[in-house]
Amino acid sequence: MENTFIINNVWMMLCTALVFFMHLGFAFLEIGLTRQKNTINVLFKNIFIITIGLLLYFCVGFNLMYPDSFNGFIGFSGFGLEAPLTANGTLDLNYNQGYTYWTDFLFQGMFAATAATIVSGAVAERIKLGPFMLFVIIYVGFVYPIAGSWKWGGGFLDKLGFYDFAGSTLVHSVGGWAALVAVWILGPRIGKFDNSGKPLVIFGHNVPLATAGVLILWLGWFGFNGGSVLSANPELTSITLVTTCLAAAAGGISSFLTSTILYKNYDLTMFLNGILGGLVGITAGADVMSPMNAIVIGLIAGIIIVLAVALIDRLQLDDPVGAIAVHLMCGVWGTLAVGILGKMASFNQFLNQLIGILAYGILCCLTSFLIFFLMNKTVGIRVSEKEELEGLDLHEHGMNSYSDFRMNEH
Repeated sequence: MENTFIINNVWMMLCTALVFFMHLGFAFLEIGLTRQKNTINVLFKNIFIITIGLLLYFCVGFNLMYPDSFNGFIGFSGFGLEAPLTANGTLDLNYNQGYTYWTDFLFQGMFAATAATIVSGAVAERIKLGPFMLFVIIYVGFVYPIAGSWKWGGGFLDKLGFYDFAGSTLVHSVGGWAALVAVWILGPRIGKFDNSGKPLVIFGHNVPLATAGVLILWLGWFGFNGGSVLSANPELTSITLVTTCLAAAAGGISSFLTSTILYKNYDLTMFLNGILGGLVGITAGADVMSPMNAIVIGLIAGIIIVLAVALIDRLQLDDPVGAIAVHLMCGVWGTLAVGILGKMASFNQFLNQLIGILAYGILCCLTSFLIFFLMNKTVGIRVSEKEELEGLDLHEHGMNSYSDFRMNEH
């Protein structure tokens, strides 16, 4: 029994490390798909999210998300961490059958930071750093944990029967809804749309880095979904990793094929986002899907990516990295898929999934709108035209990302 506990705990710590590694993937993806003059700004935001996110999750987030007892909507069991102890003062290993209290905190803390990272990419290249940091503090410190408590903390959606294995909704859509609201309030980058409203391409400065970022994220998803088994159970972890990988592969293939048919070119960025769409789509039900179900989820997610990107452009919303299409649209699809495919498929389950999506959509849209709207009316959230044209690295950080950078080249 003791050996099993140790193996489970080591597996969970390894998965925690893999989810942490995903932040490097997000950073590479975001800087690769944005312009060189904003590289430091994007990296600064990503580093801030990880550091402040962990501290906030320690101070309030963990006990908001997992209160001892609450009314199903909001509860709080105190500031900081207080590990359960035995009578002789040692750590109580009966806290959980698969891992210790400390491992639980760190694994869940890595998820908390991910939601704000999704927003970072969507608002890149034109948001003021100060207001963005304030948003992260409020959203990661309070909104995300409360949202998480509704399902993973035993709240009202958990009692209802809503199912989200690893966070298609609880992590990805929570970030995606906020990204949608932020992009709408913030407005598009200068030069994204012409006078008639037609979208123009603003190329990222380093597609190889973006590609590396996606591959790192795919690897990190082994921990994201694999760790959500909450043990090293050989059967469950194995099938979860198989469905995760198959959905990713199918999402990439269907996205590139769809974009090739529609636009007559081989678009690598669409291929990359298709992989991510497949990963997000399978995350809600990776443990309850067959390999064939996973492929179907990925194939549909890849098509959704292409159509969603086109829809976002048509609405004159500017999302430089495709975060809304990937994390929101495919998060919604993956969550609904639990009620359509796999072991849990039924009409009642589909309704439960739909109710969960609507509940999170209302919470996240209302809170993110209030945060961004109030900041926009007070301190303002958008940089000046001059700052945007010359780059945020120069104006907000006083440095360039590369020593040979020249403004007239970008």
